[in-house]
Amino acid sequence: MNENGNPPRINLRRAAFTSVGLGTFLFLAAGTLRWAGAWTFLLEITIGGLITEAWLARHDPGLLAERRTARGQAGWDRVITTIMPLLWLTWLPLMALDAVRYQTSLVPFWLQCAGAVMIAASFYIVYRTYRENSYAAPVVKIQRERGHAAVTTGPYAYVRHPIYASGLLTYVGTPLLLGSWYGLAIVPVMAALLGLRSLMEERMLTAELDGYAEYLERVRYRLVPMVW
Repeated sequence: MNENGNPPRINLRRAAFTSVGLGTFLFLAAGTLRWAGAWTFLLEITIGGLITEAWLARHDPGLLAERRTARGQAGWDRVITTIMPLLWLTWLPLMALDAVRYQTSLVPFWLQCAGAVMIAASFYIVYRTYRENSYAAPVVKIQRERGHAAVTTGPYAYVRHPIYASGLLTYVGTPLLLGSWYGLAIVPVMAALLGLRSLMEERMLTAELDGYAEYLERVRYRLVPMVW
């Protein structure tokens, strides 16, 4: 339920604002609207986001309401979640300058298609995660008022942080789809922030969430199976 006690609904206004805002960053830097990769990117994140919200509104309105608030966020997490959007807003224009305005990168078409598939796959992982974990808030905190418990099923049986794993797919897929090698070169920085956040989150959950320490012993990998 939202603050008025009503079930949360799809926020079309926010989706439109996000799409227009990101499109403005991309197309202004590119200097043209004739950029198929950017249009594909905007369509994917807009449609994927709306489908995800629609599913949550129908099947888990409590989680949808929780994902629209940052109450109770840990201080260190507030710092990381402030840095990451700022990094995105410099990353997107960089890729536009690289791929379109100055055309300093030449990414093969098949790799651009692979990037689009990665972004779509990231939304599928998000859906599977939300289906298993009704406590998947956008900020790191213990949701005691919602009966927070450790989740070990679905994608959590393979990696400890499937939402972050989906983010990593988006980070790699986006510069490929947009056609920017320079954008891809920034991905390790963004992945490092995800890695840092996962380590800090695990430390807090181990100390405060029953059963989480035992879960860490069973699932070794944080973001990528057989890697880390």
